[in-house]
Amino acid sequence: MTAAERAARTARADTLCATAYDDLDGPRTGVALVAVGGYGRAELAPHSDLDVVLLHDDAVRVGELAEQVWYPIWDAGVRLDHSVRTVSETIAAAGDDLKVALGMQDVRFLAGDPNLALRVRTTMLAQWRREARRRLPELRELVTQRHVLMGELAHASVPDLKEALGGLRDATVIKALVATWLVDAPHVELESCRRELLDVRDLVQALHGRPNDRITPETWALLDDDPLAAQVRIRRAGRRITHISRLTWRRVEDVLERPRAVGARRPDLDPIGHGVAISKGEVVLERRARPDRDPLLLLRVCAEAAERDLVLAPATAARVVAECPPMRTPWPVEARQLLVRLLASGRGLLAVWETLEQTGGLQRLLPEWEPIRTLPHASAIHRFTVDRHVVETCIEASALIRRVARPDVLLVAALLHDIGKGELGDHSTAGEPIAREVAARLGFDDGEIGLIGTLVRWHLLLAETATTRDPDDPATVAAITARVTSTEALSLLLALTEADARATSTKAWSSWRAGLVERLARRCEAALADSGDRTGAPRLIQPQVTIPASVRSDPSGIVVDVALTGDGARVMVVSGDRIGLLADAAAMLALQRTSVLAARAWTQEEYGVSEWQVADQHLDARVLRQRIAAIADGRIDAAARLKRAGTTRLAPSVVVRPEASQSATVLEVRTDDRPGVVHEVCSALAGLRISVRSAHVDTLGPQAMDVFYLQEPGAGALSDERSAEAAHAVRKRLTHHEQPGS
Repeated sequence: MTAAERAARTARADTLCATAYDDLDGPRTGVALVAVGGYGRAELAPHSDLDVVLLHDDAVRVGELAEQVWYPIWDAGVRLDHSVRTVSETIAAAGDDLKVALGMQDVRFLAGDPNLALRVRTTMLAQWRREARRRLPELRELVTQRHVLMGELAHASVPDLKEALGGLRDATVIKALVATWLVDAPHVELESCRRELLDVRDLVQALHGRPNDRITPETWALLDDDPLAAQVRIRRAGRRITHISRLTWRRVEDVLERPRAVGARRPDLDPIGHGVAISKGEVVLERRARPDRDPLLLLRVCAEAAERDLVLAPATAARVVAECPPMRTPWPVEARQLLVRLLASGRGLLAVWETLEQTGGLQRLLPEWEPIRTLPHASAIHRFTVDRHVVETCIEASALIRRVARPDVLLVAALLHDIGKGELGDHSTAGEPIAREVAARLGFDDGEIGLIGTLVRWHLLLAETATTRDPDDPATVAAITARVTSTEALSLLLALTEADARATSTKAWSSWRAGLVERLARRCEAALADSGDRTGAPRLIQPQVTIPASVRSDPSGIVVDVALTGDGARVMVVSGDRIGLLADAAAMLALQRTSVLAARAWTQEEYGVSEWQVADQHLDARVLRQRIAAIADGRIDAAARLKRAGTTRLAPSVVVRPEASQSATVLEVRTDDRPGVVHEVCSALAGLRISVRSAHVDTLGPQAMDVFYLQEPGAGALSDERSAEAAHAVRKRLTHHEQPGS
């Protein structure tokens, strides 16, 4: 079925309708027979109804014509959806009923008075534009309800070519949104995908001999000699329309939220750092950004857009993909951190990932993705195609990162857990070497590569074993621990199992199944603990540095040194040891808005030393020295400058680890990574007059995972009461947020 066949069907229908009108000697002024809806767009399918309206001026009476014009059409055996309206009735109906308003935008003249048809069409469009701001929220609600009911064309097991998200109805709605003149959409791409779906719809109706828009599993084989190729082609067209629809609606929402502009003005740019800015609710590049000099810019714009749940402007993504130089192998630490931030961004990941796919960005970042793109699952329990399932697994895993010590490993394993489904054989076995290769390219070390490979290889192990074996049988536990040999790997596997199941379907992670899996995991954890596994426990490391002579002669002085590294810079701070020194050093860097990748602090003799690994290579030691001195002297109120608005995405985890040290109290803190976290923790502890004996700070994607060794000044570990007081103070400080305007 082709556009030519649709045009021929439309021409035959036009002749039938015009002949019926002309044979009755219908008036040539004040009355018009018009086509609306799909017939108005000349897109008749083999079994479409003819949507026809007999329009007339209010002062004109159509009499018997209104009753008789339909009979010849019915006699021809054609399905007819007809109505008779005056112009004022048409305007009123369009004002009251969105479906009428949308259908009348496609008015096409058939017979009678062409000027009347043109006048009504012009009036309908003008009314639609005039009332758009009032009517679009209602349209959005109707569209959302339809999507919930019909699912997505790209992923549904029985997709509806017309009503599903990404189907023909959405293409029509996008054109209506563009007709408001409030937003625009990529017309050429939209029309190409729409025509492809029209061709498929025509073929499906011809095969079934009735007005059917759904593709059943057995129909795929009738559409093409290669059913899988047919699925991929059609679902990709639906996915492209879905992406355009979501992007257009996000732009509509932004327009509706902004006040009406008065006069022409340049677009506002709100810089958010490192060449990235926000304009009209979309993440774009700053004017002076140089993508050709920044290989990390693609990841940076993606992470910023996803974390803020904003639109990544497709033109921006396309430009960065085209101009950014290739990433060196292995990736630098900051690149890996940006990828993990993107994967951990939650629901904001989906739209950004789609933009990456549509602009060729994924091919740049993860060429292994292509074999699973739009690949249908063999199992009917899956509600999504393989690639969308993987993205949903990352979204689910992002809510579980507080449970694990290595959120970066969890999220990358979630991204790669089904990467082998594009290969022959068992996908877990095929996926492991691919996952190891990708993890090595991303810059993980050998131990981390092995951990990711293990998670990909055995990501189905817990679920399959828990539901088919007795978890209390030692042989069952032994079968798990023979493959997953550390509590760290087991904790990650449990989180990946839950994320994978939740992304599959609601039934795949029922309370019964979850209970079985968690029970088996507890048994395995106990067995690993009995065998002597102690992975993940914090360890006290005490390096030694040369104390500067100026600090030895005056311990109140502060020395700051900056040394460039391959991935950023190392900042060393040395001064006489005192409560609050680490908080001041953390504030110094937070006020610079630099990203702290890792840090450690310790006491050497009577001096306090901290070493910070940061992503910024443009730090000036003199500026840092002046800033920390001003903070220490009270000339800069760091707490006031670092006030933040809103709450953290995940509640912070603050845990006392009494087993980790005999000489100090170990406090483990996990929270959203952001400027000022270490400052807030250390300030809370300083307020209690608690000394930070040593600190070990690490940033794993979106999560700061910091370990602090605490002591009473001049004494040893904290008492149980003081430990609880310290944990409460830190937790309160991290969960507190400033209300706007406070």
